[in-house]
Amino acid sequence: MPVPFAVRKLGHVVLNVADLEASKRFYTELLGFKVSDVYPDGMMPGGMVFLRCNGDHHCLALVGKAPPPGEARGTLHHLAFELATLDEVFRARDHLRKHGARIVYEGRRRAGCQVSVEFLDPDGHHLELYWGVDQIGTDGRARPAEEWRQTLTLEDAVRMPPPGQDTTLHDPALIEATTPA
Repeated sequence: MPVPFAVRKLGHVVLNVADLEASKRFYTELLGFKVSDVYPDGMMPGGMVFLRCNGDHHCLALVGKAPPPGEARGTLHHLAFELATLDEVFRARDHLRKHGARIVYEGRRRAGCQVSVEFLDPDGHHLELYWGVDQIGTDGRARPAEEWRQTLTLEDAVRMPPPGQDTTLHDPALIEATTPA
């Protein structure tokens, strides 16, 4: 059975780091990444820094938290893969469900505003398939937090887009499935 979507690229990597500030300095000062957004500890335990090296809102993010005793420092938080269309995110969710994958999140995230489905691979790695991550222009400014539209379903992500994000579906079956009765 063919897969009903195609991964376009590795979109971003999120790392757990022991010292968020030291890691932020390393990636910005030594490697030239730019900060797009920051979550304080109240939004993400340990805090989070979103970094970019191109127009994507983020290609690398860092989550600050000390590892539990005996666990290695600097572990993987999750890998994200970009899909070409919003329709593909819906098809990916349905495909994953049909094949028994453990879905841990679906909808739209805050910073970056990408619409995604997140799930675990057989080894428990957290993976994300997404579409529509915000782009950062030459002015270097990210979308303001008051425009984020976090949702907990793909259907709500379609119904409640942030300014400028076109969530028009093109597959007639998906349009019918997301239209309220």
